[in-house]
Amino acid sequence: MTKIDPATSALVLVDLQERIVALPTTPYTGEAVLANALRLRAAFREAGAPVVIVQVSRPDNPPGNELSFDAEDDKIVTKYTIGGFANTDLDEYLRGKGVRTVYFGGIATEFGVESTLRAASDHGYDTVAVSDAMTALADISHENAITKIFPRLGTVVTTEEALDGFK
Repeated sequence: MTKIDPATSALVLVDLQERIVALPTTPYTGEAVLANALRLRAAFREAGAPVVIVQVSRPDNPPGNELSFDAEDDKIVTKYTIGGFANTDLDEYLRGKGVRTVYFGGIATEFGVESTLRAASDHGYDTVAVSDAMTALADISHENAITKIFPRLGTVVTTEEALDGFK
């Protein structure tokens, strides 16, 4: 893994809300993904790199729609579609921070994470999928994204490999 430049890199965590983290996911539990995501978040914050929390809003505001952690002063982006770029200020925020490389984690790999990562690539960002900081609703979906889709759009690393980029 190459060194992470905090001046041009950001972490985007997608849909880590209580009800979503509690879903039956695979190959990792929501709790395991949340733990890895929070490790990444701490490293990005310590390095001074931006952290963006993308959360989904539903008209019926179901119970458990709250984030699974305190976002503190992280940038919050509320999305109303599957992806985090459509009709939000995510691109404007990242460009304003000078971001060129975006690291991704969240739930679910094949929905919010994949849609947001694909859009990031379309917007010209270098993308890095952190494979064990995301999980899916079906094994085949996660495996397909990690081995077939994300490598064509950028880089795939583990949490440990990403954290090593700060050393």
